[in-house]
Amino acid sequence: MASVLVVEDDQFVRSALIRHLTDAAHTVRSVGTALEALREVAQVGFDVVILDLGLPDLDGSEALKMLRGLSDVPVIVATARDDESEVVRLLNAGADDYLVKPFSAEHLSARLTAVLRRARGRASAPAGDSVIQVGGLQIDVRRRQAVLDGALLDLTRREFDLLTFLASRPGVVVARRELLAEVWQQSYGDDQTIDVHLSWLRRKLGETAARPRYLHTLRGVGVKLEPPA
Repeated sequence: MASVLVVEDDQFVRSALIRHLTDAAHTVRSVGTALEALREVAQVGFDVVILDLGLPDLDGSEALKMLRGLSDVPVIVATARDDESEVVRLLNAGADDYLVKPFSAEHLSARLTAVLRRARGRASAPAGDSVIQVGGLQIDVRRRQAVLDGALLDLTRREFDLLTFLASRPGVVVARRELLAEVWQQSYGDDQTIDVHLSWLRRKLGETAARPRYLHTLRGVGVKLEPPA
């Protein structure tokens, strides 16, 4: 059971989401505008937010950025926009996952379960001192901080999780299916999300796919992280 905030201005869709989530034993609050959502998140603790992009007072992607300034609550974006550039923009703005409308109740349940599992897994991570060192890259797992050559990296939660998972296996080629299962907690999905996050990580690590330093992609096989030669 989870505490869920539904942000949706379409009353029909909103009612359907509330009914399904309530039937699944979740506690649900709902609002119809971005400003109401920001107020709710600031005042009430939620386990996850389901955010529609087509809100009447503020574009959902802008609302997402403002939400990220208030809280690290997991956010699932519900959108009718399914082009690649839009997906990249949503993930870059801090979305934990996204659903393209129309979607089934079963699809929502699967994504919600995966997002909650990831969030709770982070919360229950061991509190012991655990630092991973790979070349000039140092990752403090407990503090969730990564430093490269003495400079603190500004990473999203998913970027940190992906980097940590790869750094904990230096030199080992990790298949994309394993990344989906271990980092995204999904047994299915496409490569686009992984590629997007790898691209962001490379930029923050000061490298490119054509000139890698730490992250190396083996086409058709997977990804590995190893220190520069």
